Amino acid sequence: MDILRRVRRDAEAHQHVASSTIVVADGKPLIWASRLAGDPLPARVPGSDLIWSLSGALAEQQRSIYLLGGEPGTAAQAEEVLRRTFPGLTVAGRMSPPFGFDTRPDQMTAICAEVARARPDLVFVGLGFPKQERLIARLRPLLPNAWFMGCGAAIGFVAGVHRRAPLWMQRTGLEWAHRLIAEPRRLARRYLLHDVPFAVRLLTESLQTRWGQAPPPPPPPLTRPPISPLPRQRRAAPTAGAEAADDRSEARPGESR
Repeated sequence: MDILRRVRRDAEAHQHVASSTIVVADGKPLIWASRLAGDPLPARVPGSDLIWSLSGALAEQQRSIYLLGGEPGTAAQAEEVLRRTFPGLTVAGRMSPPFGFDTRPDQMTAICAEVARARPDLVFVGLGFPKQERLIARLRPLLPNAWFMGCGAAIGFVAGVHRRAPLWMQRTGLEWAHRLIAEPRRLARRYLLHDVPFAVRLLTESLQTRWGQAPPPPPPPLTRPPISPLPRQRRAAPTAGAEAADDRSEARPGESR
């Protein structure tokens, strides 16, 4: 939901999603909206589930992944868990970038070079939207045969640093409330002031679409210079959705999403 809200108002966010090969709905309200509009999506696909299923599939083919994201030490913990769970999986490398790395050209260049040297088949990038998508855009030309997935907080979930909501909350669309209770100071403004009102508008627009009424026009995008499309690679970047993705730009020092 948070990613969709940003995509509607921000040209850069829209370009990140538009340049992805696969976009999945990670958020129960997105599924509700599709049903209300009469064009139902088949299922919710959380990034925190995909990191398990994709790792398992790659293990069967003896292929490799790279874990990029999480708080210091989180990627290393996630690597141990995935190695135990999927013995055939190759973890080509892992890294928890320091806070503020994206503002340091030298650190950004070094991170990209290290990931490129590892030559993984799939890179899980868990830094929050849109920071992870910006890094993916830098990495794609360096690894044209790799897949990338923006996975938000999924690396932390695998490592056990963060706990997912109980299944009943996931199934009823209340996973956001579980995260809000866990991190109220960081998420209250985003969820309560921005995302909940946007969800109400989205559901209303979906009903209007179902009834044949034109929904109100979305707010105009921010004024930005034109953005050139990213080069289409043979295998490009899937993007997970808002429930699993957090914006690290709102994190405290030493914290990542």
